[in-house]
Amino acid sequence: MERRRYKACCGADIHKTFLIATILLFDGTKLTERFQMDLESLFEFREWVITNGCEVVAVESTGSYWVPIYHVLEGHVDLIVANAYKIKHIPGRKTDQIDSEWIAELCLNGLIQPSRIFSEDARNLRSLTRARERYVDDMTREKNRIHHVLDSCCIKLSSVISDIFGKAGRYILNCLLEGMDIDEIIDGIPVTRVKKKADQIRAAIKTKLSPTDIILIRGCLEQIENIQKRINEVETEIRKMVVPLRKSLAIVMSVPGIGFISATVILAEIGNYKDFDKAEKLASWCGLVPSVYQSADKNHTGSITKQGSGHIRRILVEVAHVVARTGKKSKLKDFFLRIKAKKGTNIAAVALARKLLCIIHHRLMNQEMYLEDEHRKEGDGGSLYPSKQISLDEMIRYVVAAGYEVRKRESGIGG
Repeated sequence: MERRRYKACCGADIHKTFLIATILLFDGTKLTERFQMDLESLFEFREWVITNGCEVVAVESTGSYWVPIYHVLEGHVDLIVANAYKIKHIPGRKTDQIDSEWIAELCLNGLIQPSRIFSEDARNLRSLTRARERYVDDMTREKNRIHHVLDSCCIKLSSVISDIFGKAGRYILNCLLEGMDIDEIIDGIPVTRVKKKADQIRAAIKTKLSPTDIILIRGCLEQIENIQKRINEVETEIRKMVVPLRKSLAIVMSVPGIGFISATVILAEIGNYKDFDKAEKLASWCGLVPSVYQSADKNHTGSITKQGSGHIRRILVEVAHVVARTGKKSKLKDFFLRIKAKKGTNIAAVALARKLLCIIHHRLMNQEMYLEDEHRKEGDGGSLYPSKQISLDEMIRYVVAAGYEVRKRESGIGG
């Protein structure tokens, strides 16, 4: 990548309530100022930067603190958002002013690789998908608390019912909270399949809940209902926002194991897939490539780098496990099983996650659906074998190109 050098640039060390900015000129002149992070002060910062002839402002991608600076400078001065991990200073004395000078010096010499800045619509969609993810995590914690309370009371309901928060499970939980008798509970179970496990349910529920346990479980159930309302609201808004992406959404959902939510998260975290001309670059940006260390002409590969978005890695690994668990035979599942036999389940899941990401990128770039066809190559959409009959001369050319020698056979009896 060609380095672009500047005559004057600004490096800013940003915090929640203030920022320290240093303007560095090519002749070594330095100007340092402190600004608050309120809107009026940011306008003053912009005027200060423009007045001193700055061509670009560089900041660290610290949380969301850079976003208001981006909005204020947009259309007036170029902004470079740098990955904090990649512009670390040499260990030693550290102050806000030294940090801002260091960022300005790197920027002046073209040594900062800009981070990708998503469009406003893409940022909003990503915020919603990440909010939904947090809500789901909150719901999981509340469910685990209920499991913990039941286990402490020696009520082993989860050993009989796979999901105690399903229709039958919620009915039994509500009955336990009301203090109903076990026979009365079993008679009213609304699911026949569960009702047939009457003996197992009796063995699992031999005690009643104490008043304290009832308060704890009811509180968790109320929290679960409130969280579910928030999830429904977020999902409704997500469905509105992905309407312009319906073509890309359909392509991603054509890959096995990927549903609507998974596809939405993947598209939201990738942003504009055209920013990556190769699938390998996208995989590297998502942190799904092995780390490499070279010494004495020897390459040592380690675990994946885990740089970039952890949200897309999480969803892709979940999809990989879904593909591995499905009973349907597929090339993706065969790939997982081959890696699992050599490296184990976890490494196989990560390898399949990377493969899924590369497939998604290729399909999006070519605007074509994924097809599970044994006669198709993965990666280029081509066919392993000709789809139509070929002549003898063409067949001979294929055989010769494969490295074989073709000789004319002498005709005769018993030839």
